[in-house]
Amino acid sequence: MKLDRAVVVELSRDYERQEPLYLVERDYLETLPDAFESGTVLWKDVEWIVWWYFRRYLGEFPHGEREAAERRFRDNEWETVSEVVESVVGIAADGEKVERLLRLRGVDVPIASAVLQYADPSAYVVVDERTWTALRDAGALADGYPDPPSVDEYLRYLERCRALADDLDVELQTLYRALWRLSAEGGA
Repeated sequence: MKLDRAVVVELSRDYERQEPLYLVERDYLETLPDAFESGTVLWKDVEWIVWWYFRRYLGEFPHGEREAAERRFRDNEWETVSEVVESVVGIAADGEKVERLLRLRGVDVPIASAVLQYADPSAYVVVDERTWTALRDAGALADGYPDPPSVDEYLRYLERCRALADDLDVELQTLYRALWRLSAEGGA
């Protein structure tokens, strides 16, 4: 499907109306960037991002895998999480931010991308199979979803998302919501 601005905006509105976690996502997208920037982000905030990554699938993600990933993240000491998160905020290079987050137990590239999305939603977007596939089917990526993506593959995905959002004059989060809905509707 060819993505134009009108399609992306309408799909994003569909997301806002139909996705049950949208209101909570919106609140976190509005409040967490300041918490990350000021160093006041809490354990429960970062844990919520991990929780959100899996639970937005509304049962489609295998329960055992989700539970194991969430448990691995909870094995981190808060001091370690806090140090990593604080260090990420001060780094300019996208790849280095992802690499730092990968130091945490239970954090792979997709989870790292989710943390970055909530730390700076105007600059980062989460990567997952659904949105990657929708982006590929729209002609913006050539390859299928690498499970899991490497840091370089995420950076390529991120660059494509940024370029497409810029071309369509929409925010990255508008594009994310549209890609998620497109894949949910089978239009990807």
